[in-house]
Amino acid sequence: MEMAGSTLTATYTRPKSVGNNFLPSISTMTASYKSHAPPHALTHSLSLPWRPSTYYKVAQVNPTLGRMTRSFPSTLEKIPPLSASNRTALFTRYTPDDWFKSNVTNYKTSESWRNSAERLRADTARLVQNKEQLTFRTQQESSKNLGERVSDITFWKSEIQHEIENQIAETNALVDVKKRLERALSETEGPLQVVAQECLYHRERRNGIDLVHDDVEKNLLREVDVIKSCQERMRRHIDRSVQQLSNNRAAQHELERDHSDKFSALRIDNRCHGLRNTSDGISYHRGVDRVDATVSVPETWAKFSDDNLLRSQSERASSAKLRDDIENLLNITSNEMWTQFNNVNVSFTNRIAESFDAKNKLQMHLAKTLQEMFSTEQTIGQIKRAIADKESPMRVAQSRLDERTRRPNVELCRDPSQLRLVDEVHTIDNTISTLKIRLREAEDTLQGLVHTKASLEHDLSVKANSLFIDQEKCMGMRKTFPSTPRLVGYC
Repeated sequence: MEMAGSTLTATYTRPKSVGNNFLPSISTMTASYKSHAPPHALTHSLSLPWRPSTYYKVAQVNPTLGRMTRSFPSTLEKIPPLSASNRTALFTRYTPDDWFKSNVTNYKTSESWRNSAERLRADTARLVQNKEQLTFRTQQESSKNLGERVSDITFWKSEIQHEIENQIAETNALVDVKKRLERALSETEGPLQVVAQECLYHRERRNGIDLVHDDVEKNLLREVDVIKSCQERMRRHIDRSVQQLSNNRAAQHELERDHSDKFSALRIDNRCHGLRNTSDGISYHRGVDRVDATVSVPETWAKFSDDNLLRSQSERASSAKLRDDIENLLNITSNEMWTQFNNVNVSFTNRIAESFDAKNKLQMHLAKTLQEMFSTEQTIGQIKRAIADKESPMRVAQSRLDERTRRPNVELCRDPSQLRLVDEVHTIDNTISTLKIRLREAEDTLQGLVHTKASLEHDLSVKANSLFIDQEKCMGMRKTFPSTPRLVGYC
């Protein structure tokens, strides 16, 4: 229920505007005029017509009793009731002073905004010119920086390319030396298996006393040790070369990847450096300036390439040193094997000469032994004949003694004849005994000579076998010892 005589100002401090065609309340406008606020303090739109009829619609809003009662209970008790006509006349009329003040305010506002617009145009012209110059300078600096960046990338790219070429050349050189070393290692198998060990195996077939641990065998064993030592050193250097080749290829891979990245970056930066305001293909990329996808700064960027170059140079230096070591190793091992090979050959030559000398002496002694055997056999025959020659005198003497035993009685006299016959029998018997003893001695001597002959013949066969092994087999095989170029890897 609505109470008569209530005021709108008591209900609305600021009426709600409906659309853009309504001005603020009269009470607000009145307050602004009294305080002489600047033109921009007006809350209504200056583009709207100044029509009092506009406020009629505002004045027609009638608050309810309940709202007025809740908002201002004490005011309702003091305000007298008013009729509807009085209420409309009170709140929808302006004074002439208000009308003139409103016009003045509009004039001042228009002038103020025109001045502001003029200043804005002048400032905008200066701003546009300054920003144009700033944009041009910024673009020039960016182009200059891109040009410097292109120069830096080109420099590092050329350095990396030069280092890649050097690394490839060094790797190829190391591969060639490694192949030479592998060929030299394979060449040592022949001297080890055929020349040295086969000689030892053949010399194990020597017989009897010739199975001696002589200088030849010592030098052959030393030759085996020398060849095995050379092979071990060669294998170690091959392993080192394999590892060094892996390091070289790793460094080369890093350089090639860096070179590929710099090639791509150079192509991109060249294209960026060549872009102009009139170039084709330029477009907006919103938000790209807020995306930071960088992973390095100029210092770390340059250090990355410099580290790759230093690593490659270090690996190249190690590779060159390894190549020198392999060259020295090939020469040293070749000299060592050839020196020991010559020592073994000298030992073989001396041993063969000694065997020849021993064989000749054995043959000479065998000839003398055979001659002595012949003489001893003749002596034995003479002794046997001498013994046989003593049988008849023995029989004669014994027969005489036997006949004289038949003398009668006193005729059995020990006369000188009897004594002489007895002495003759004893003498012949002693002679026969002596001859038999000498016969046995001669036979024993002959038997010794026969054993000596057999021993000499056996020694001669042993020496002949040793000479055949040393001279024919061993020295024949040692003629296949590889040459120095083959031992240093040249085939």
